Amino acid sequence: MNQTLSAARPHPEPASSAPGTVRVRHADLLGFTSAVFAARGLAPERAHEAARALCYGDLTGLNSHGLVNLTRLYLPLFDEGRVNPHAEPRMVADRGAAVLIDADRALGLWVAGVAMDVAAERAAEYGIGVAAVRGATHLGCAGHHALRAVTRGMIGLVASNCGGQRIARPPGGAVTMLGTNPLSIAAPAGDHPPFVLDMSTTAAPTGRIRQAARAGRPVPEGLLRDDGGASVTDPAAFDAGRAHLMWLGGEAGQYKGFGLGIAVEVLAALVPGAGLGAHPDALAGDGGPGGRDDDIGFFVAAVAPGALREGAEADANTLFGALLACPPVDRAKPVRYPGWHEHRRAEEHLSTGVPLDATVYAELAEVAADAGLAVPDVLAER
Repeated sequence: MNQTLSAARPHPEPASSAPGTVRVRHADLLGFTSAVFAARGLAPERAHEAARALCYGDLTGLNSHGLVNLTRLYLPLFDEGRVNPHAEPRMVADRGAAVLIDADRALGLWVAGVAMDVAAERAAEYGIGVAAVRGATHLGCAGHHALRAVTRGMIGLVASNCGGQRIARPPGGAVTMLGTNPLSIAAPAGDHPPFVLDMSTTAAPTGRIRQAARAGRPVPEGLLRDDGGASVTDPAAFDAGRAHLMWLGGEAGQYKGFGLGIAVEVLAALVPGAGLGAHPDALAGDGGPGGRDDDIGFFVAAVAPGALREGAEADANTLFGALLACPPVDRAKPVRYPGWHEHRRAEEHLSTGVPLDATVYAELAEVAADAGLAVPDVLAER
């Protein structure tokens, strides 16, 4: 059946601003980014949700996936006609607990949230809901969309491939075959900050490598290697073609990361029928990144434990409370789980302002000038 989907709505320790940063009110960043997307043709509600997804990165300290990508990734999608600002995603198959959505080249920052809302609505009825999406574009931080399920007391899962873009080689392979293929799982944690696992299946996402290159700082060993297998710590070598990404797990455990990358490809591309990274077209590659990140696929699921049994919420409180109570080896470094630090950062940044690199703020000022908008005011600078 074909149905038109309506738009839908949906956080390491907090730190002070580093040198070369400015602080801006989160609400001002949201309003500005929404206006930028609206100026590119997105409907106001969609523009707002896209802005929420993008600004989530800076709000939680995951700034390699935040507003730094506005001019590097998202606005070029509009300029090149690769995203459809007037897309009307359609539900092309409906099996009750599972649906298939054709995104019509919608902005992934927005449509991934729509998919999670659909999945959560089905989970409320069936205990689990799945939305498979094809024909999408980049979704930003997968954790932001997984957290939408948590606001309903559910567990959220988001997997995304990179469409036809190839960034990483199979272990022992000479050409790139898969993308970074991010995966996120978010869950309520009772009285504690939500659990949010948000990871690429490569040892690092490309955004982190490029962020280090812009800052002129080396990356740790185990993220990049050259064609001979030697570790590379110069992040600029990646875009220069002298190094490629390793899989999560490093040399000894690379088949775990590679296997997870394939699992994401199966769920996010094979299930909805999105663009495949591992495709015969990839065999003609020269060893470096290739292909285009078009026709990206998502696999979005929501699980409602309360639909199956009572007591899940109390058990979550016990589980995550026990983890936080684990005696640390170093008292200055207490045990924390994925999502805890991001939640605390978000709380601080909502109060004191979101820190942005001064160069990113300058880029926003240029975008504002081009669009006839006012750039958000700076709260503090150092």
